Amino acid sequence: MREDAQIPAATAGRRVWLRVGTMIDGSDCSPNRNAHVVFSQAGILYAGADMPPAELVKNGRTSTAPDAELPDYTLLPGLIDAHTHIFLEGGELDLDKRAAFLKQSPEELLASAMARLEKIVRIGVTAMRDCGDKDGVGLALSRLCASHVCASHDRPLMPYIDSPGAAIHHRGRYGSFMAEPLEDFPTAAECVAARVNAGADRIKLIPTGIIDFKQGAVTAPPQMTTEEIAAIVAAAKSHNRQTIAHGSGDEGLERAIEGGVDSIEHGFFLRDDQLAKMRDRQVAWVPTFSPVQKQVDHADRLGWDAHVVAILRKILDRHAATLVKAHAMGVQVIAGSDAGSCGVAHGLGFLEELELMERAGLSSAAIIHSATGASARRLAFKEKFGEIKPGYLSRFILTRHSPLETVANLRKEKIVVFDDQVFATSASPDVSGL
Repeated sequence: MREDAQIPAATAGRRVWLRVGTMIDGSDCSPNRNAHVVFSQAGILYAGADMPPAELVKNGRTSTAPDAELPDYTLLPGLIDAHTHIFLEGGELDLDKRAAFLKQSPEELLASAMARLEKIVRIGVTAMRDCGDKDGVGLALSRLCASHVCASHDRPLMPYIDSPGAAIHHRGRYGSFMAEPLEDFPTAAECVAARVNAGADRIKLIPTGIIDFKQGAVTAPPQMTTEEIAAIVAAAKSHNRQTIAHGSGDEGLERAIEGGVDSIEHGFFLRDDQLAKMRDRQVAWVPTFSPVQKQVDHADRLGWDAHVVAILRKILDRHAATLVKAHAMGVQVIAGSDAGSCGVAHGLGFLEELELMERAGLSSAAIIHSATGASARRLAFKEKFGEIKPGYLSRFILTRHSPLETVANLRKEKIVVFDDQVFATSASPDVSGL
């Protein structure tokens, strides 16, 4: 990093004042040019084009100049990966090793997850919505994040994490590695209540199967009826919990949308009329290109021949066209990588997901919004982040490589500010174990 990019850390007695060439505040508004940001270890105190109020920047200083003048830097909120499975090591491609990994004890899975947290922050992902595991890993990390220990130096450096705990599926159907059956309870309401009592921040349900890559379609019938989904959604709402629905295949997606879920995850084979319903009913869509793209990228290692690869490319092309259409229609598109899936590393996989969204045809500005402010607002996290505005946590990225030119620039060296810590991250961070 250059000398003019040395950012002092905020402390209990010191506020930091920056002036940057470009500020992306996380809203869907145009970037701010020559903007000022004042922050403390507790949060952002000022952000705007005008000089900050004198009382904010005095704070014992003798100079009236910013702590750092960064005219060729862009400042943007820390990134939010809205679909992760923190208990899984995504970067591992060996299927036998992945199967063996899942046989570890919950304590071992939690220790592995803890080891990857700081690396994720250093990449620039400062918040994650975990999307389910049955071993309590996500819930344990959510509790740690929510505890008062979070404000202490005793707490490990970690992104914000919330979790649904075990997802809900039907016994014998897809999802047993991360879900527990609806049949374990007499009613959907009791099932949801048990999840909430276990600490679930959200309710994850699995109403469909997955794509048969050889057939290029979801060939299994949906797991859940519309009525079952609606009952789970109603129970979740009674506990003030949002619902996350794994879904692909138009029949199962129709049931999930009609059942009233808050977000559709994956959403392969969405129809135009379903996109319109999602827009009108404020159902968010998390497209997750990465897991399918990894099947193409590593086809030889994963055992796919040219015929299957052609099918996968066709699926991805259709998904890309649907994404562009959804954005144009006003569907709430939120970025999530499905990190933990085969080949999708935590942190780095999210940067790749943003690049795939750009390749699909979305603008860099729209993608950044989907990974910051749009995500924070629609998913209603318990802490304030994802925007650069007073009252929000001081968790943001500074880079000389403008992500407005291409989101691929987020891979390059950058500075990550996380509360009272400042990290200079190289273009080749440590990704082992992610």
